[in-house]
Amino acid sequence: MAKIAKQDIVTRVIKKEDYDRIVGIDAKITGRRRMNYLRRKVFQALDDEQKLVTSLVAEVDGKVVGFIMGNVSIGEFGIPETTATIDTLGVDPDYQHQGIAKVLLEEFVTTVKKAGGERVTTQVGWDDIDLLKFFNNQGFAPAKRISLELRID
Repeated sequence: MAKIAKQDIVTRVIKKEDYDRIVGIDAKITGRRRMNYLRRKVFQALDDEQKLVTSLVAEVDGKVVGFIMGNVSIGEFGIPETTATIDTLGVDPDYQHQGIAKVLLEEFVTTVKKAGGERVTTQVGWDDIDLLKFFNNQGFAPAKRISLELRID
């Protein structure tokens, strides 16, 4: 595949019709078809009551090749400022390392800034080296919060 130029990457707000392609991309990345999770995320992004749509797709030549899904909240977990959270980010493996995730993230951040957002957070598996490296290269750093969990058997 030829190198994709930044100007050939088109971002737009996610649509209901993108669901199947998003599931396909996610399955190529994770090896699982997370249909229920992604259906909930896509339709949450399309909810009429949501005031700010931050979930986007990236297209190359009219084909959806990547997506970023998240939301903006005020005062979650006792954090007083407006904060955006990235829930899911994915780029079709055939199109990775072409700047698509960076373009999606830049557009996401631009939308958050317009909404008065002061920070963007996400969570990454400690062993997902590629994703950690990507976020580090984009200026993300470990947060001053600890994520805790309780396994219920």
